[in-house]
Amino acid sequence: MADQNSQIEPMLTTSEVARILNVHINTVRRWSNQGALKSYRIGSRGDRRFRKDDVGAFFNDEGKLKKEIVV
Repeated sequence: MADQNSQIEPMLTTSEVARILNVHINTVRRWSNQGALKSYRIGSRGDRRFRKDDVGAFFNDEGKLKKEIVV
């Protein structure tokens, strides 16, 4: 059984990630499809969700300024 004190981290949508990185939604989708940006598929439609830490790591890997992700 999972630890009940652990919290589930809120995930970011594709549009939220696009806004944070200042790119088009299709760019985020392409990076996800290529495996450059880790995403998780949820629901029957397969919507993408992204962890803040993964987006932050990608943001830094691209040589952009390091900044905290705030939604």
